[in-house]
Amino acid sequence: MVRQSGAEPQSEVRQYVLAPMRSDDVPEVSRLERRCFTNPWPESAYYRELREPDRNYYIVLRWQASGAESEPEPVVTGGPLARLFRPVRPRTSPHPIVGFAGMWVIYGEAHVTTIAVAPEHRRLGLGEVLFLTLISEAIRRGAEFVTLEVRVSNTAAQGLYTKYGFTQRGVRPRYYSDNLEDAYIMTSPPLRDPAYRQQLLQLRDQLLARLAAEGIEILEEAA
Repeated sequence: MVRQSGAEPQSEVRQYVLAPMRSDDVPEVSRLERRCFTNPWPESAYYRELREPDRNYYIVLRWQASGAESEPEPVVTGGPLARLFRPVRPRTSPHPIVGFAGMWVIYGEAHVTTIAVAPEHRRLGLGEVLFLTLISEAIRRGAEFVTLEVRVSNTAAQGLYTKYGFTQRGVRPRYYSDNLEDAYIMTSPPLRDPAYRQQLLQLRDQLLARLAAEGIEILEEAA
């Protein structure tokens, strides 16, 4: 799945834009979620989450076939993980949502609630893009840890989380309502640990190299 370091980059760059999830995005997010999950949230849950941006953080990933419309902004500083990707000006986009993610940040703990990528855009590192963006935002908001639940059968997701230092801390029996499958509880290392911050920077660089080899550029709407 990951190209060798000596692989030639793709000749045509495919661009994806990270942006905050907005209320207007919810119907499209819900349609994508129904494609990805057997137990999707109702649209009302997303509207409720978006009304509390101080406690919740939700993003979408849009695919655009051409970068001609994207106008770069000066790079924003503010810490080693404050800005992961090249920023662009916010704008209303007609390009389709192909991924989304979200988390709660309450009392110093960030809890990942959802991550999804459209089936036809998987195996490109985009789920990792979304996951690393959540971790970066958790750090920016001063969280001490990130936690999440994952199906015991979802070994691919567990592999990604383990790559980022997450460890199993327990089990939630019969957690998923569609088939009553158990969930592992996984937790990150302390986000304030300098060694872990350095590990995140190394993982970011590896991810960017993989994306470049796949011919993918990630843009991020400037705040």
